[in-house]
Amino acid sequence: MAVARNRKSEPIGSVIRRARASQHSRPQRRETGQPIRVAIADDSYLIRNALGEVLGQIDSVELVATAEDGDGLLEAVETMAPDVVITDIRMPPSGDDEGIRVAGVLREEHSDVGVIVLSQFSDTRYALALLAGGAEGRGYLLKERVHDREEVASAIEIVAAGGTMIDPTVIEGLIAADRRRRDSQLDDLTPREHEVLAEMAQGKSNAAIAESLVLTKRAVEKHVGAIFQKLALEDDEVVSRRVTAVLLYLSDGD
Repeated sequence: MAVARNRKSEPIGSVIRRARASQHSRPQRRETGQPIRVAIADDSYLIRNALGEVLGQIDSVELVATAEDGDGLLEAVETMAPDVVITDIRMPPSGDDEGIRVAGVLREEHSDVGVIVLSQFSDTRYALALLAGGAEGRGYLLKERVHDREEVASAIEIVAAGGTMIDPTVIEGLIAADRRRRDSQLDDLTPREHEVLAEMAQGKSNAAIAESLVLTKRAVEKHVGAIFQKLALEDDEVVSRRVTAVLLYLSDGD
């Protein structure tokens, strides 16, 4: 399997637009005619069983492995070579964000494996963390969708084809949360800080921003720090301040 290194994060605005489009279109079935190989992981037997039953009703899918935790899922990827994994977001061994951790490992070590994360709640922080390393082949669904065969089948097919599938509730949460915060915060930025933030929204590094705006790298770093301070963005172990700042900027144009 291919290995991805030093991937650039896709601008979050593009991610949201692409995910919204996926709600209204279904990808073409794979020309190989082979079923999509799927592995699932959840520490709840009831969820594993329910999801297994649903997958068994989808002709285009073959369930090849089940696991109770993240380590078991990674082992299954090595031995069973699935095309897509469906994983709970909260399970052993790390706990709250195990599904995000697994997605990150697979992005680095098995970049051709799609990942669908299941969550009990519409937590936008986790959705952003899942997409931070790139949106291709990634999906985020609420567990309430597990019993919907068509919804699950659509998500699997989209992710297997390299697309992005985000639960509509989560997308609306991403936009709504940042619209509530954006007005007074963005108004506090200086014109130069707006320029720097616009460059950040294009996925540019501080060095690239410095070159584009004819500034020193240190000056860009100071502007970025001021942006974080004015937007009241603190370091978060799940979501980077840079991603959140860009989301605020992009949602301001909706």
